[in-house]
Amino acid sequence: MTQGMQGTGDKRYWWRTASCRLEAREARKSLETPGPPPTGFTLLPWLLLGMGAFSNLFQAGTQQPVLGGIGLFAFNSLYIYVVFRAFVKQTRQARSTRVALVLMGLITCALALGYGGNWLYFFPLLGLATGAVTRGPWLGRTGLALTALAAAVASYRDGWDAVNVAYATFLSTMVTAAILSLSEAVRELRAAREELARRAVEEERLRFSRDLHDLLGHTMSVIVVKSEAARRLARRDLDAALAQITDIESVGRQALTEIREAVSGYREGSLGTELDRARSVLEAAGVVPVVRHSGPPPAARTEALLGWVVREAVTNVVRHGREVTRCEISVEAEVERVRVRVLDDGTGDADGDGCGTPEGATFEGTGLRGLAERLAVAGGRLTAGTAGARGGFVVTAELPVGVDAGDGEAAVVAPGDSVRSAGPSSEMAAAPTAP
Repeated sequence: MTQGMQGTGDKRYWWRTASCRLEAREARKSLETPGPPPTGFTLLPWLLLGMGAFSNLFQAGTQQPVLGGIGLFAFNSLYIYVVFRAFVKQTRQARSTRVALVLMGLITCALALGYGGNWLYFFPLLGLATGAVTRGPWLGRTGLALTALAAAVASYRDGWDAVNVAYATFLSTMVTAAILSLSEAVRELRAAREELARRAVEEERLRFSRDLHDLLGHTMSVIVVKSEAARRLARRDLDAALAQITDIESVGRQALTEIREAVSGYREGSLGTELDRARSVLEAAGVVPVVRHSGPPPAARTEALLGWVVREAVTNVVRHGREVTRCEISVEAEVERVRVRVLDDGTGDADGDGCGTPEGATFEGTGLRGLAERLAVAGGRLTAGTAGARGGFVVTAELPVGVDAGDGEAAVVAPGDSVRSAGPSSEMAAAPTAP
């Protein structure tokens, strides 16, 4: 019964941890994603430049107002059509889009020559549409040609006012093209970076799968061959069969050792990586992380051991913390020792049942005990308990700056198996491991 409840609790924990990681990943993606790509709606407000021409239609003395209204409606329709097709590469390069742009140019010239005045400012609008559609080496030539056309028409109608019209046309064409091209390039670079990261992860998984396949393939083949030999020899030569069985045991033990080494090397992480992961998990769980890191970087083995401490302590906060709103993680490296301290401001929930921790109760878990054993072998120590009168739970680990590669290997820690201690902060003594 107890084992069944423990299995159910483990499943709930792993499900909660997976949910936290997924939420953290989505949060990071939302922070990195610059929002939806721009659309034609971003260029629609510029149609307000045509309000002056629209008001001229209702003024006395305007010739052919109906014809001007038809031209205004046609220009606006073509403008909307072009700018909405300009943000998709396939539709931007389509022949229909370029034909619509040419028709816009003809209508703009006709209205500017026929009415002048405010109607000349349809040229900057034409420049906006041209800059949104035209990209690449033809942009400069197209922008200069359109500017020259605007200057010629404006000078014919209004003389020196042509300078303002030509400048506005050139500026709207080039700036629009530059901004949209830069935005598109940034999105393409981000997509390429994500694709490279995804391929790197896939290649690493394939590499690890190949390593395990090579490792297990040879071992299992040897075991199968020797098992068949032992079966054949069992009836007529028992000693020879026992020798084969002894070889099978030796090969199996060696395979277990190699698998542990492969997996350990694959999963080994640094303290910096664990701090980043801790920050993500805490943020996903609604806890404000405060990370402080001071002093020179310790040895690689010391970093790996302290990374386990950070992982277990943060898992402890997420799994058993009650009413936790803030978690402080401090790393202080001195000349001879490195200290890691993980402190939260929760009320504690040692047994994970959501009912809180009885005052004075003490709970011991294999996670913190295993960490204490592992740090003790490496010459360090681990303390854990309530953080005094102000409440909260604190885990403190100390290690020498340099730890030999063989230190810390005596104890094996099961990730996520730690529980909280509601009693006073006390040192976790290293307990002998059962054979």
